Amino acid sequence: MSRLLADTTPLENRDYRRLWTAGIVTVIGAQLSVVAVPQQVYEITRSSAYVGLTGIFGLVPLVVFGLWGGALADVMDRRRLLMITSIGLGVTSVLFWIQAALNVNNVWLVLGLFSVQQAFFAVNQPTRAAIIPRLIPGRQLPAANSLNMTVVQFGAIAGPLLAGVLIPSAGLQLLYLLDSIFLIATLWAVWKLPAIPPTGTSRRAGLSEVLGGFTYLATQKVLLASFVVDIIAMVFGMSRALFPEIAHESFGDPASGGFALGLLFAAMSVGAVLGGVFSGWLPRVQYQGRAVLVCIALWGLSMVGFGVAVYFASPGSSVILLWVAVAFLAFGGAVDMVSAAFRSTMLQQVATDDMRGRLQGVFIVVVAGGPRIGDVLHGGAAFLFGTGVAAAGGGFLVIVGVVLSALAFPAFVRYKVGRAV
Repeated sequence: MSRLLADTTPLENRDYRRLWTAGIVTVIGAQLSVVAVPQQVYEITRSSAYVGLTGIFGLVPLVVFGLWGGALADVMDRRRLLMITSIGLGVTSVLFWIQAALNVNNVWLVLGLFSVQQAFFAVNQPTRAAIIPRLIPGRQLPAANSLNMTVVQFGAIAGPLLAGVLIPSAGLQLLYLLDSIFLIATLWAVWKLPAIPPTGTSRRAGLSEVLGGFTYLATQKVLLASFVVDIIAMVFGMSRALFPEIAHESFGDPASGGFALGLLFAAMSVGAVLGGVFSGWLPRVQYQGRAVLVCIALWGLSMVGFGVAVYFASPGSSVILLWVAVAFLAFGGAVDMVSAAFRSTMLQQVATDDMRGRLQGVFIVVVAGGPRIGDVLHGGAAFLFGTGVAAAGGGFLVIVGVVLSALAFPAFVRYKVGRAV
């Protein structure tokens, strides 16, 4: 049993432990906003197509600032950059709270603030990821990535469930306020970090540095394939833009949100936390590329099941199907956690330190930008075909895409690492 449970060795490092512990609180706050933004857009417009627009407003800053932020992380002190972006995220959350408290009800203001928030996020995340290999030895990276994803997914359970309780009683403004308050924990942890200056020669974070990251990536077929399969999984399989409409139209929530909405947003993270708790076997997997492909295929299958459950649901007879849909989402979250842990480890081990920031920037663009494209596609597909068909059809396309990727990237299928334990 001990070989199945998560490896907590990285927590022996004081700096990593502070970041990890602070993340428990901060991620809960971030997930409150993850629920609040699409819910506020749906409440104002009553349209999943408008909710899907959050994908466009989030994708552009993610791409631009994710790539630039990765280059910054390779030329700046990473502690300083993480502090700046964490403060920016906190200020944005305060502005979200103000507009909600004043009951402005302007969808374009919400989307504009969301774009600013995603710009800070796009610089923050590659910087945070690039810091980890400077704090702990390489052999502990799979365990550290699993721990990070477990706490992220724990917050993604607690946040949406808490949101489902707070929205009917306190409104969206409290969710935004709590997000800004909870960020104080991360600010404290970052402040306690030592200086993490760049390695190598002094240079600027210009366009040539960004392009250099892509040039390097093109020579690393395994990393390139890991990005491609994740894009397939997130673009076609992530149907979260449909959750407000599904909760309202299929499972009987009020249009302003409720318990079903919280369950849908939390379900994948429940599975991911369970996958993280029982992740002790991950370092013993040698053929990590094959493991990623299998996990993403299972992710697609789970989304097909979710879409079918939604298709047959109705507000009058939906309790059993709600839990069936939640179960499929939870299974998808578990296999996605395993896939993400392997892909993060590949990136941190293959890339050199002076390239980690830029490649982490590309990684964040893929991981966070892919779902934004998925929001747009699923919102449009739901408008044309309905939410159930949109979700199930996306899952089917994931499975097809994984098969094609295995044929196109044989090196990824053969990728093998030494047995860590």
